[in-house]
Order: sequence, then C-alpha cells, then structure tokens
Amino acid sequence: MTSFKDALLFRHACKVFDADKRIDATQLKEILEFGRLSPSSFGMEQWRFVVVETKALREQLQEACWGQPQITDSSHVVVILAKKASVEPVTDYVKTMFERRGLPEAMFQAYLEKYASYFETEVKPYMSTFAWSSKQCYIALANMMTGAASLGIDSCPIEGFSREAVDELLEVDADEYQTAVIVTFGYRKNEGTEHFRQDADDVIEFR
Repeated sequence: MTSFKDALLFRHACKVFDADKRIDATQLKEILEFGRLSPSSFGMEQWRFVVVETKALREQLQEACWGQPQITDSSHVVVILAKKASVEPVTDYVKTMFERRGLPEAMFQAYLEKYASYFETEVKPYMSTFAWSSKQCYIALANMMTGAASLGIDSCPIEGFSREAVDELLEVDADEYQTAVIVTFGYRKNEGTEHFRQDADDVIEFR
C-alpha cells in the first residue's frame, strides 16, 4: 500500500476467506500492535485482545456467532474484550494508568478528580461503563483493520454474536470484562466488494 487512503479502499468486510492461507506470525504481531498502540479516552486502554487459535474453540465460537463461516475459515480470530469495573473512578487500575505518567502529586490528584467528574457527568447519564469502554475498543478495532489492509491482509468485523455465549465460552470474568466486538483476519478468496459511501457533502459540514 502506498497511502492510508489506499488501505481504506482495499479494506472491505471480507465474508469469504481462503481457508488455506495463513497470516505469518510477524504480521499477526504487527496487527495486534496496531490495536495495542491505539489511543483511548484518558489513556485507559480499556481493551484486551483474545486470539482464538484452537480449532475446537473456533468451531464452538462459530456457533455463538450465528454460524458465520469467517470464524473458522479466516486465518485468525481476535475477540476484543472491554474492561468494566476496573475503569470505574478511584480503582487501582485507574490510579496506575495515571501514575505511570510521572505526574506531580497535585496534578495526579487533579487527573483523578477530572476523571471522576467526567464519569459522573458524561458517562453515567448516557451509557454503561461497558458501553463507554466499547467505544474505545472500536478505535483499536479500526486501527487493526486498516493496519491489516496496509499489509494486504483482509478483515471482517463481527457484531452478530451472542455476547453471553461468547463470554461463557472464553470464561470471561463478568465483573471485569465483556466482549465488545470480534474481528477476523486472513486473505480474501474472491475479489473485494464494491464500496458504497455517501458523498462528502452529505456527511461533512463546515461552520
């Protein structure tokens, strides 16, 4: 790929993967790095990336994902979990995320107060902690998919699944995490589908 736009034009929600083609370990690591290095609100990194590799587990996961063939035919499946309890204000996790910045004590306390205030006024009135964390996970999802496209690797984001079934299958700690989204990576078997997008004038507004 020669540009970010080229990667966007290459990427499509790949529904049919070549089950015989595998992503090599170096490229998989790079794709996961695209997710790990993504930005997040207050730098909380609300995600955990679970790479599902074993055949039996992928077959079970496919059942929880409405039988979608991408789960078993793609090279790799990544389940993105969103943090819940640990990103609530005044937890050890939140303190650690701010402490690593090496801030003066007064500024550190100010960040904690600002974070708590944000939760009180901008998160809780409108959404659950899981929903807020999921929003951050989708930033990582987009970076992973576009980054993969820049390597000539296809992907498909998957929201069609039973969250309860996936969480149970992966033995997710319900207090700490919940599945936000699933994404598959691999190589297309057929030509990419046509992109349909609204015109710029329909979605961009200047004031």
